[in-house]
Amino acid sequence: MFFLQKESLSDVQLHLAALNGDLPLLRRILDSGKVHVDSRDKEGTTPLILAAANGHYECVKELIEQGADPTTKRITGTTPLFFAAQGGYLDVVQFLLDNGAPVDSSSVDGGSPLFVACQCGHMDVVKELVKRGAKINTHMKDKATPLFIASQNGHYKILVYLLAHGAVPDARRTDGATPLWISAQMGHDHIVAQLLKAGAFVDAARHDGATPLFKAAHKGHSAVVGELLKFKPSLDMLPNGETALHAATFSGSLPVCKQLVAAGSNPSLRNQEGFTPAEVAHRHRHNTVADYLRNCSNRTQNK
Repeated sequence: MFFLQKESLSDVQLHLAALNGDLPLLRRILDSGKVHVDSRDKEGTTPLILAAANGHYECVKELIEQGADPTTKRITGTTPLFFAAQGGYLDVVQFLLDNGAPVDSSSVDGGSPLFVACQCGHMDVVKELVKRGAKINTHMKDKATPLFIASQNGHYKILVYLLAHGAVPDARRTDGATPLWISAQMGHDHIVAQLLKAGAFVDAARHDGATPLFKAAHKGHSAVVGELLKFKPSLDMLPNGETALHAATFSGSLPVCKQLVAAGSNPSLRNQEGFTPAEVAHRHRHNTVADYLRNCSNRTQNK
């Protein structure tokens, strides 16, 4: 949402014309000579930013032709190109780039046009930005990359494209989470499979010790667990004092427990609090899971 401060009536009208894509009104106001083409509201928003954010190509073109600055920024550091990329307006993106908009200009939190295009799933804009020189491994202040945000949101085609153009599979966010970790947490099995194929480390743990398998098991994402198990992740005690099997019992996922036991998880291991997976399941009132794990543990002990 963009807010106008109390400026002259002409300034307000110019902003509204740009916001609404009203080209005739925009031209009349600009031609009156009563306003500056880059007049700003209290957030630093210019008419060009408003027009670009709403995909009004003809208004963007008119503003640029009348001297609007394509490098202008709001107080958040966001540019017209940032908003055009976020909205998926390819024609506006191309026109801004053709007229000097900086392809990698970032916001105060590190967000770039490429990052928000990946976040919102705009494949055509992603390709255009990369073709124009956007840095594939740019990142937010928290170190999240375009590949990370594409993985988080399940944008498979964008992920494949970024990997093909040099995206680092294991680039970590400041908390240690990798694209594989976040896609495992979100349940995107197709993303997980592609990242593993690209060489992502299967046991890349977040700083709290939780691995992709741990998070997938905790969330009950059976398909993701299946993909991860193909790459032999650790089934033993993790740095967080739990196993993936313990994680599966938190949410009571019987299918995941069965997958993990079949893969070799030890149902008799005790976590840092001294509980076996069966005991954890019982404490969370997942009785079917508890019974299954007790039976598995008994069979193991009787061998």
